[in-house]
Amino acid sequence: MEPFTTLTAIAAPLLRDNIDTDAIIPSREMRSVTKTGLADGLFAGWRYSGVSSREPDPDFILNDPRFAPARILLSGANFGCGSSREHAVWALAEFGFRAIIAESFNPIFRGNCVNNGIVPVELDCDAIARIAASLGHWPASQQVTVDLQRCTVSTAQSDLWQFQIDDEAQEMLLGGMDAIELTLTRRDAIDRARAADRLRRPWIYLEQGRKDSAKEQITN
Repeated sequence: MEPFTTLTAIAAPLLRDNIDTDAIIPSREMRSVTKTGLADGLFAGWRYSGVSSREPDPDFILNDPRFAPARILLSGANFGCGSSREHAVWALAEFGFRAIIAESFNPIFRGNCVNNGIVPVELDCDAIARIAASLGHWPASQQVTVDLQRCTVSTAQSDLWQFQIDDEAQEMLLGGMDAIELTLTRRDAIDRARAADRLRRPWIYLEQGRKDSAKEQITN
């Protein structure tokens, strides 16, 4: 994954509460088990004029040319509720979003964001409303900045808000790591702990020792 430090970009206001994963990526749009090929189906029920159509609905925010390049999404409470489908985050990431600013997130969805390089930023509704209002008619000149190192969100008008994110999620996003890669950064500490435990409880490792010995004999 691409590390995330600071992003200054156009923000698209989709100010609705309880946007569920079926709205983010309808099940009919999940034609792949990979992380690619999903962006076209992002918000398909809202982006297009009909279920079987790809005619853009001009009233949907992401069909507005001013917001088409947005990499930050503004939304309301309980974003990502519903099913736990990770496709929802894959679709958002493939479309180009790197940060979502919402009043709250479904916990599973929040975790999926972190695992896929999207920063889930929680701010209160008043802050989100002020950010949306700051965009004006020309959002390209009124971009929003998400600074993950300082845990701040700021606008072109110099408004500034702090947000909180747990240390592990922040480390993963800053380093562009998933949970396994984060664990492997502690490999030396893990090896030391296992070595100490082997001395303290050798009987736990008897079977592993026999397997290691058998492998060594086969190799030799």
